[in-house]
Amino acid sequence: MSTKAHQTPAFELRCGGLHLTIQCVPVWLVSLITAAGSIGAAWWARQ
Repeated sequence: MSTKAHQTPAFELRCGGLHLTIQCVPVWLVSLITAAGSIGAAWWARQ
């Protein structure tokens, strides 16, 4: 008999009729967000 433990989602967004749930954040997405944030910070610092 196998039992599945209830896991809380990594990210959950509820806004009106919109319900978005992400169970596991992929590594490539974290890398993309980090790279975009670094580029944005460098651009903002030059201004």
